[in-house]
Amino acid sequence: MIRRTFKYSVILVSLALLTLVVHLVSFMFRPMHIEQPVEYEFQQGASVSRMARDLQAKQLIDYAFYLSLWSRITGQSTQLKAGEYTLKPGMTPFQLISMMTEGKVKQYSLTVVEGWTFHQMMQAIRNNPYIRHTLDDDPASIMNAIGHPGEHPEGRFYPDTYQFPKTMTDVAFLKRAYDYMAQRVQQTWENRDVGLPLKNAYQALILASIVEKESARADERKKIAGVFINRLQKGMRLQTDPTVIYGMGQSYDGDIRFRDLKKDTPYNTYTRSGLPPTPIALPGQESLDAVTHPEQTNALYFVAIGDNSGRHVFSTTLEEHEKAVDKYQRKRK
Repeated sequence: MIRRTFKYSVILVSLALLTLVVHLVSFMFRPMHIEQPVEYEFQQGASVSRMARDLQAKQLIDYAFYLSLWSRITGQSTQLKAGEYTLKPGMTPFQLISMMTEGKVKQYSLTVVEGWTFHQMMQAIRNNPYIRHTLDDDPASIMNAIGHPGEHPEGRFYPDTYQFPKTMTDVAFLKRAYDYMAQRVQQTWENRDVGLPLKNAYQALILASIVEKESARADERKKIAGVFINRLQKGMRLQTDPTVIYGMGQSYDGDIRFRDLKKDTPYNTYTRSGLPPTPIALPGQESLDAVTHPEQTNALYFVAIGDNSGRHVFSTTLEEHEKAVDKYQRKRK
């Protein structure tokens, strides 16, 4: 009698466990009640049980117990990554737990634009509501915070569209952009043409920033770089307006005058020979490629056509250049 009762008990327990397993598996692989994408934030230190109860309270799942049980049985309850997740229609509890253990949090984006100055980039970072702001306005302290004390920040960050999770710190964002630029500059410099009048990768970065500001046209950058390379090789001053404007700082009102070209600053390439001391903007890959693989040209001058196309006229002699300036700039004015 005792044996028979025990046998029946074992059978009943086995059936109950089998039923539980069937219900559990069915629950985990059945889509949740999501009609449109839902944003859910799993807080640091929160438990699976709390999340399961929260999802049930929001009527996204039917049984909080099953979600908690599965996570504990599989050992995933301690592997969930904090962050913001997007729950999409058709998603199952199994897919939700897998997504959270892999840390596939919702990504936000910020585009750092080619030709921006460091100041413009920092403004964009500070204005982004999804980046956690920890830095002050001092460039020196910013460079110290990202692990590069003593370096001038201009031109050190790669312009690109960056994806990041909510509350990424500004320090982490800048480190990423800095490292990306450093890699790009080094790779480009190592594959440079021979015979360039540039001493190191930093000088290539400086010249690339000038090319970036001189033209937005990809089809002209290599030729503009070729002009600057020719001038450097001949010992001629670069005489490029963007460096003068950068040296003017906040006094620049949108118009550059003859007196500005005569006023000496470390960045005035009309009054000083060679390259300016630092980059003047954030150059993109095309500008980096242009200065390390410039077009072979005899041109020593160029002037903007001024028709809003961004195109330039290139000249090999000063006489030709003066005629082009008369035609496209002086007479137009």
